Amino acid sequence: MKLTARQDQKKTLADFYRAIDNQRAVTITYLDTDGTETIRTVEPWDIRTTKAGRIQLRAGCRLRGDARSFYVDAIVSYTVHRIGFVLDRPEATSPAGKGIVVRSAAQLIARELGRDYLPTTRRPLTRQQTDLAA
Repeated sequence: MKLTARQDQKKTLADFYRAIDNQRAVTITYLDTDGTETIRTVEPWDIRTTKAGRIQLRAGCRLRGDARSFYVDAIVSYTVHRIGFVLDRPEATSPAGKGIVVRSAAQLIARELGRDYLPTTRRPLTRQQTDLAA
């Protein structure tokens, strides 16, 4: 077990990135917002920075069975295991912030086609711009 108070944040983040690359489960001791410590075994997928500048570990929680966010500065200690991932990683979230679950190949194809061919909020090309490209 590694105590985060005894090492700098770079070492902690390097260990989490290594766990993500090798798809290894991590058991963390996490300090909740109300001050209680919880122990969770998670499958880390991503490390993000919030608008406020805090670093989040996005992971699948084996206790809850779904995606959770943990602030790295609230992780008291952690252990990287040799066991691999067992949870299914959810697909990237939509702009509305809701998770998208694809249950069949047909849904996946429809999602990809929709992303590629639906109109976007970009300005349409004008005739002048297309003349320059030709």
